[in-house]
Amino acid sequence: MAESVGLALLVVLDTLAPDERLAFMLHDVLAVPFDEIASILGRSPNATKQFASRARQRVQAADATPSADVTRQPELVKAFLAASRHGDVAALLEVLDPEVVLRADPTAVQAGALAEIRGAPAVANQFAERAVEALPRLVVQTPGTVWAITSRAPRAAFRFTIRQGKIVHIYLVFDPLQLRQLDLVISDR
Repeated sequence: MAESVGLALLVVLDTLAPDERLAFMLHDVLAVPFDEIASILGRSPNATKQFASRARQRVQAADATPSADVTRQPELVKAFLAASRHGDVAALLEVLDPEVVLRADPTAVQAGALAEIRGAPAVANQFAERAVEALPRLVVQTPGTVWAITSRAPRAAFRFTIRQGKIVHIYLVFDPLQLRQLDLVISDR
């Protein structure tokens, strides 16, 4: 459970802008004064307070994600996968929030993935006809997909954040160490 919570926090932290993440971690976790953080970021103390405040709000919002959509979430992921497999961009746009963000972990970026893609059209185009081998799974106790090759070991995992019936965030986990920590079991379709 501690590993899942730790990875879940990493996923949330990765959704923050770099300045927000640094201000939040330094101030809220390590108790570094805002004046020192400001000199590190090359910003004013007020700006660093705003970065930390925005980050804190996002972390708290992620912790308080409403579970009202829980029964619909697996259906939404399946609809996303079906649309992706068939290259149905219109159907992908139906399940994606207009402001959806796709973020990749550093390992995926090193392998050629873009670090961040914003907006439903861009994310939909990224996934069209690309989820042929993806399987719906729970990833860090939230809806997601796992991509596995014939070895049946996970090669990548996508974690979805769903709010109000739309996918608002997708996080790509490509790092083999993180994938092993997820302890994912791939079964037959």
